[in-house]
Amino acid sequence: MEENKSSLISIIEKYKDDMVSTMSEMVSIPSISPMSDGKGEGARADFLEGKLKEWGFEVKRYDYVDETNTKRPNLVARHGNNERTVWFVAHMDTVAPGDRSLWLTDPFKAEIKDGKIYGRGTNDNGQDLIASIYALRAIKEFGSDTTFNMGVALVADEELGSKYGIQKLLEEQGIFGDNDMFVVPDYLSEGGSMVEIAEKGSLWLKIKVNGKQVHASTPALGVNANRNASKLITKIDEMLHQKYNATDNIYQPPYSTFEPTKREKNVDSVNIVPGSDIFYFDCRVLPTYKLDDVLNDVKSVCNSNDFKAVKIEIETFSREDPAEPTSMDSDVVKRLLKSIKEVMNVDAKPMGVGGGTCAAFFRHRGFPAVAWGTEAEDMAHQPNEYCRIDDMVNDAKVFANMCL
Repeated sequence: MEENKSSLISIIEKYKDDMVSTMSEMVSIPSISPMSDGKGEGARADFLEGKLKEWGFEVKRYDYVDETNTKRPNLVARHGNNERTVWFVAHMDTVAPGDRSLWLTDPFKAEIKDGKIYGRGTNDNGQDLIASIYALRAIKEFGSDTTFNMGVALVADEELGSKYGIQKLLEEQGIFGDNDMFVVPDYLSEGGSMVEIAEKGSLWLKIKVNGKQVHASTPALGVNANRNASKLITKIDEMLHQKYNATDNIYQPPYSTFEPTKREKNVDSVNIVPGSDIFYFDCRVLPTYKLDDVLNDVKSVCNSNDFKAVKIEIETFSREDPAEPTSMDSDVVKRLLKSIKEVMNVDAKPMGVGGGTCAAFFRHRGFPAVAWGTEAEDMAHQPNEYCRIDDMVNDAKVFANMCL
């Protein structure tokens, strides 16, 4: 067994430069959701599908058409003839670059410096997408029998809820087996020391405040939606943090979070009192609480006398109720912890998180799923996003070693 592990690790180390090259090519192919003014994952999926086929894999592609009439691609490849498969589920989409002035490099042109690859999506989720496909390639080249098959699912739409990604794939027949195991390498921790086995509930709210637009020189003739929205944000924020204040140390952070985030453009001119204002809340809620209760309390604030001068509309933009945690005694947890120890000499710890991953969709269907990966610092969705090359290579070793 030790000889097999050494042989497999040597194969992956041989791929290091090729992994960097493939990541660099992939970064140059934007993969932003059409709902975020992007063109979707199509071009990136074409590139990755070509790579997998070049390496001799049969690739199944599942395209699902979204509300913008854009095809959202999902790729599935597998190797082995065993009864059970260890699946690695990585997402192809990325968020937008954000403020370009904050970037020191072109977000869509990979720059390699000091053992790091800079570019949008390198950390989330490029590092472990590349690690997954090269682990699969290594298992194939390894040639000897393994205990488990290895499979990869490269999915769309993770950043905006997975409606056209893993949620659709789970409805397909014949992809995933009842006894399969699932690793979602989309929760990265320093040194790979944390294995995510549970997630908080997630509730994204879109709130529109309707007032009356007028010229800013005569504000008494209108109702300022901006001012009312600002007051409403503060009221909701204070209420949620005061009422939903329980802690649970298995989660990181160990409390519920309620963050006002996106705010839509209201008017074009400084001298116009806006008649409408739209903002969003991102709520990550401990399983101690019900998302319905959170939603109803937000509605109560909106319906209070403090805001009787405006009409308020609330839309649930996204919702994911918490699933049962994956058992610490499950095969996938034990095999991943063992592989991390064998490859990296790290004693990783199971834990829960607030960020949503595709693992939750598997847990809701009764599949054992974990999320894991390695990083030096959290760079997801940030300017100057990067991944460390050594982390990418080591993660590939851990993934492949799980299947021995």
